[in-house]
Amino acid sequence: MSRGVVLRFLLVLGLLAGCAALAINKQPNLGLDLRGGAQFVFQAKPTEGTEVTAENVDKTLEVLRGRVDSLGVSESTLVRQGEDRILVELPGVTNDEEAQRAEERIGQTAKLSVHPVVAAAQGRNAKPSKKANEVLRADDGGFLEIGPSVLSGDQVRSADAELPQNEVNYVVSLRFTGAGGDAWADVTGKAACNQPGDPKRRVAIVLDDRIITAPEVNPGVGCDVGIRGGSTQITGNFTITEAQDLATLIEGGALPLELELISDRLVGPTLGAEAIDASVEAGIIGLVLTGLFIIVVYRLVGLMATIALTSYALLAYAMLVGLNSTLTLPGLAGFVLAIGLAIDANVLVFERAREEYAANPSAGLKRALTIGFNKAWSAIIDSNVTTLLAAALLFILGSGPIKGFGVTLSIGVIASMISALIIARVLTEGVVTMRPVRTRPRITGLANVGAVRTWLESKNFHPMRHRGLFLGVTALLLGIALVGIFAKGLNLGVEFTGGRQLDYSVSRDITIEQARQAVADAGFPEAVVQSADTADYTVRTGEISNEEEQRIEQSLSEVGGNVTKEDDQRIGASLGQELRDKAILAFGLALLAQLIYLAVRFKWTFGVAAVIAMFHDVLLVLGIFAWMAKPIDGVFLAAAMTIIGLSVNDTVVVFDRIRERWYGARKGDDFNEMCDKAIIETLPRTVNTGLGAMFILAALAVLGGDSLQDFALALLFGLIIGTYSSSIIAAPIVTYLQQRWPMAKVQKQRKQRDPNDSGAVV
Repeated sequence: MSRGVVLRFLLVLGLLAGCAALAINKQPNLGLDLRGGAQFVFQAKPTEGTEVTAENVDKTLEVLRGRVDSLGVSESTLVRQGEDRILVELPGVTNDEEAQRAEERIGQTAKLSVHPVVAAAQGRNAKPSKKANEVLRADDGGFLEIGPSVLSGDQVRSADAELPQNEVNYVVSLRFTGAGGDAWADVTGKAACNQPGDPKRRVAIVLDDRIITAPEVNPGVGCDVGIRGGSTQITGNFTITEAQDLATLIEGGALPLELELISDRLVGPTLGAEAIDASVEAGIIGLVLTGLFIIVVYRLVGLMATIALTSYALLAYAMLVGLNSTLTLPGLAGFVLAIGLAIDANVLVFERAREEYAANPSAGLKRALTIGFNKAWSAIIDSNVTTLLAAALLFILGSGPIKGFGVTLSIGVIASMISALIIARVLTEGVVTMRPVRTRPRITGLANVGAVRTWLESKNFHPMRHRGLFLGVTALLLGIALVGIFAKGLNLGVEFTGGRQLDYSVSRDITIEQARQAVADAGFPEAVVQSADTADYTVRTGEISNEEEQRIEQSLSEVGGNVTKEDDQRIGASLGQELRDKAILAFGLALLAQLIYLAVRFKWTFGVAAVIAMFHDVLLVLGIFAWMAKPIDGVFLAAAMTIIGLSVNDTVVVFDRIRERWYGARKGDDFNEMCDKAIIETLPRTVNTGLGAMFILAALAVLGGDSLQDFALALLFGLIIGTYSSSIIAAPIVTYLQQRWPMAKVQKQRKQRDPNDSGAVV
């Protein structure tokens, strides 16, 4: 090997060693769908005198953080979403009772206040003695008449559950600000002037129009003296849970804004572990099958590319933990999918290298491979940029796991390019310079253009002569898809409709009909009940209460034995409408972004043709899902955006070859014939890349969980459809547009360089 190749090899080893050290020493951030827990989304509402602004929402979030910290949940997440929402994630909160308790404690939204007790009341409708007073239910179930507020929640510095020495019951210790301590001393001093047992000797702490505690002032407190020193203790034979709950409500009671729960989800503890295992297994099997396929097709350089491909997982994982990104369930699929993108770059390079060697075998394998990398660079960059555009839109407009998918897909694309263009280049260039290999070029896999290409060229195919037929068949398929979409209808998930989705596992084997009947018997005959892989059954309903959910669970237990709730997701109707609107916006922006990019890189006619082909691909997959009654949800949105990236990826490769041939064409050359030749030349790459990616997706479809299976199935359909649409839809449309708005013949000037130099062509 040359000194340059050895140096690059050592740099690659250093890169991989650094990635390995980072991967070993840093733990990943797992999304809630992988580690289990509860998730709540709150909508901020204005209160009297307080508007909903990002600043006020942030203040509210900090108050909530104190409430969440008191729950004792480690690694909880609280973030503002947009201008007016707060996302709360509580890992490890995986049962109904814990989730309900957390929701109640977090969601208390009214301002905390302290009031003197005026008298006991006979009921809520009892008339107060003064207009300024009000009657509220007390914590003991009775009713009290209370006077105007004398102290607000923001004057409470802290509230803690404590166990005094030599005591068996917990107390709640309060500490006040300076003004708060003075107000507390005043109200307790006046209360102390009344006899023990008199309601007027009590002080009421009110939250959300409810007296959460009304302790009586200790007999040792002097009249008009009160409890001074800026602190006090509330006693009441509290258990630790009761004391913690009361302390949380007091300390976190002063929220600047009211909060409305618009979405919540409860994920069981075993669901994430199973999903990770399934994804890892699918990734390993897909990687092995893809590697074997590449080795069979491209022999020695294919082996080097496969070795480079194994480094992809290390690179991607190190980037994930290094950026503190969150790994979600769809994100796992994004990592696995990016393996297919990595082999695409290698296939492009190897096919180019085959052409160069066939044209000039005497120049050697090293020169052919170097030119292959240089000539494939343009198509590789264009195709990956278009995928990154789709990933960016998922991050900007998606939410939760879908946003995470956008991040991990981006990381996967970047890691795949490093794997294919740096590591694979070092390995392949190093091996073809070895003397035993130089003298036996056939073992490299680059000595000929391949059997498929040779056969295609011998048959002298002219696809553009049948462009009218291709577009006619396309119109027919689109018609069938539209019938499925509008006549059969789309099975929209709760993310887009609002409502509640419940995943249950049962201990007995029961049929889907029995499960549906059980749900109907519980009072929900319109609910959608389907089989699932992450659980036994999925139940989708409108918005129902926890009590109604318990009826469903009880009814299922009567036929299915022990019932385990694996996942519980609830989304308000307004949020579902918003997510649906965002999905449509993301799709439209993705098409527009691809159109603009391709118009700049090629010509606007090429952009229009590519966008029409992309729209066709997504519409057909949507139609297939409609006919199969598969759910259309956020995961499908991620698949649709990825299909756009894969579709334009394939189209860009064909367009890049058309442009190259047209720029080098002579006067009188026919554009349609250029398209025919470009399609024939790129078809081996299209087939080989498609098959390699299909191994990955097939493994996900077979081994992944319910959501991942639907995701993989959508991508599998999209990959098959996109593979042919680039040649028989995008290319024919370009030829029709070329007749009306021709692309100029502009010869790009390229700088010639030493064949032994492995740098990029300028």
